Amino acid sequence: MPFRSFRAFPLVPAALAGVLLAACGQPVPEAPKQPPGKSNATMVAEIHAAGDRDKSVINVHPLVDPGVVALQQGARDDERSGQFDAAQTKLDMALKRSSNSPDVLQDRAELAIYMGNYDLAEKLAQQSWSLGSKQGPLCARNWQTVVEIRQHANDAAGAAAASKSVSDCREAGIQRF
Repeated sequence: MPFRSFRAFPLVPAALAGVLLAACGQPVPEAPKQPPGKSNATMVAEIHAAGDRDKSVINVHPLVDPGVVALQQGARDDERSGQFDAAQTKLDMALKRSSNSPDVLQDRAELAIYMGNYDLAEKLAQQSWSLGSKQGPLCARNWQTVVEIRQHANDAAGAAAASKSVSDCREAGIQRF
């Protein structure tokens, strides 16, 4: 077939130019944006850090059931590997054995954050605090959980009040000179 010039198809160059110009005017789709705020893992890391930072002279460690401790450790291992449903099952079993255990309630609250159940997380953290010693690292984790949940809900006043409670968990020792 012999080469034909654009004179045989006078509208082709104009149509091609129109398509190219139209493509230039189209906005480039943006990549999906990350939702504002911290990730669930960052929230839990902040909670753990609050407990680690607390250098209270009071740190209550009640006697615990070795079976409950084993379930908690298994849940932490599952949590680290992203198996949140398995971790939930273990912590729920631990709570059946020891329903008033502040540390198990707090562990379950942190897992609820990983799973995106913020209302449950706040409820469990407050229950843990009400049953706990009101001082020390567990207290700090309880209130930091509330801080994280309030920040996530864009409740600045609630986050500020809970943040003050985190600092109230610290019991300074006697100054000795």
